[in-house]
Amino acid sequence: MDYLKLILLGFITLGAALASSWAHDLAYQLHALLLMFIAFGMFVWVLRNTDEPKAAPQDGVYTDGVIRAGVIATAFWGVAGFLVGTFIAFQLAFPELNFEWGQPFTNFGRLRPLHTSAVIFAFGGNALIATSFYVVQRTSAVKLWGGNTAWFVFWGYQLFIVLAATGYLLGATQSKEYAEPEWHVDIWLTIVWLAYLAVFLGTIFKRKERHIYVANWFFLSFIITVAMLHVVNNLSIPVSIWGSKSVQVFSGVQDAMTQWWYGHNAVGFFLTAGFLGMMYYFVPKQAGRPVYSYKLSIIHFWALIFLYIWAGPHHLHYTALPDWASTLGMVFSIILWMPSWGGMINGLMTLQGAWDKLRTDPIMRMFVLSLGFYGMSTFEGPMMSIRAVNSLSHYTDWTIGHVHSGALGWNGMITFACIYFLTPKLWGREKMHSESAINWHFWLATLGIVLYAASMWVTGIMEGLMWREVDDQGFLVNSFADTVSAKFPMYVVRGLGGLLFLSGALVMVWNMWMTIRGAEPATTSLPYATPAE
Repeated sequence: MDYLKLILLGFITLGAALASSWAHDLAYQLHALLLMFIAFGMFVWVLRNTDEPKAAPQDGVYTDGVIRAGVIATAFWGVAGFLVGTFIAFQLAFPELNFEWGQPFTNFGRLRPLHTSAVIFAFGGNALIATSFYVVQRTSAVKLWGGNTAWFVFWGYQLFIVLAATGYLLGATQSKEYAEPEWHVDIWLTIVWLAYLAVFLGTIFKRKERHIYVANWFFLSFIITVAMLHVVNNLSIPVSIWGSKSVQVFSGVQDAMTQWWYGHNAVGFFLTAGFLGMMYYFVPKQAGRPVYSYKLSIIHFWALIFLYIWAGPHHLHYTALPDWASTLGMVFSIILWMPSWGGMINGLMTLQGAWDKLRTDPIMRMFVLSLGFYGMSTFEGPMMSIRAVNSLSHYTDWTIGHVHSGALGWNGMITFACIYFLTPKLWGREKMHSESAINWHFWLATLGIVLYAASMWVTGIMEGLMWREVDDQGFLVNSFADTVSAKFPMYVVRGLGGLLFLSGALVMVWNMWMTIRGAEPATTSLPYATPAE
């Protein structure tokens, strides 16, 4: 028996029990109780395992158990996030859906950050962790470093998601642009993220392949940069260790600058660099072709990570931020268009000699569509950063359309394609249960994205023009309420688009369930294989 573990778990349980009793607010008390139950469960589990340690079950050539769990978690959190997003989209069209009996927990103000974090950090984050663990093993020809540390990363990240989600519903956030969770949740995420970095780096250090494949460069840059962004943006001083409230280190325009340095680079590294790591491995594998230009992929990498870190201030045109700072962000954003399209072209040209797969392979269609949306979003973003365009687009639904065409079209579609690629391989099936269901998913998601993005582009430009319309006396013609009323039809279309996208995800979950249920549990992995290069 490991007495040290027992003592440690005992202290954790006792501390959580005391915190839940003395907590100053409901969110902190709920989180403390949750930790107490988890710690107590671990305590009992250790007590039950007092015999001689048994040999760990073999996971084959690679550590794939945690990746299987990650794929399932990605699908689960995706459906949850899309469901909340669709509901709040209809709340904006029909305010009566802010049910009085559910207040304040079901109002738009609390569900919106829940949706955002569920889709970005729960759905996207689990996809990145699962695919990065898969890719780094295959391209390094070794198992994940650290033994069960990968499982700590997985379960620790799920705990973070639950703590953040419950905090949002209970109103415990730092009141920032991205509705950051409070200080105790941030500290936990930092610990989990450093463990993630250790597993990934440790695997690369012990690799058997001399070459570090480019996908791992993108994954590693995403892990390191997100750690830095998270720590700096969430610098805060707790009011008390018995409550979730904290005081921010930065304030005023400095806080705005820090938030958008974080916010835009969360897009640049979490939602771009990490997903490009997926693209550079899975697109060549699905196409059965080498990467079009390995040299271009390296240029793409260095240009992207150098330029993206400077682009955040373009979100703060016409604010208290000095003009030189927002202009700097604008210039770097425009320059970003070139390496971004270089990466898109590299991905699309990988299909050279294999374009016929677009007729026969729905997974390949998803990959190509995602690259198309990546190219479109990385053109639209720099254009919207230009001060003259920004004066029309900022604070309107055009920005919402831009964000969702990128998030659903680029991040969503490439994640779906990776799930379809991984599921049969991880569970020992030759292919997915139903190819026709993948086709249905493709068209439902595509139509959903088009309805969503197009409706927001139309209403956003209309909104911006109505806000700046003046009469011959120089007075504003339209009140804010007039713009809200005019947007109603487009809001309904946006909700329908979200409903179609959610329906596609539900079709995917059914297809995954049928594939997994019909497969024998995978006990061994195929010998390692590097991506086509």
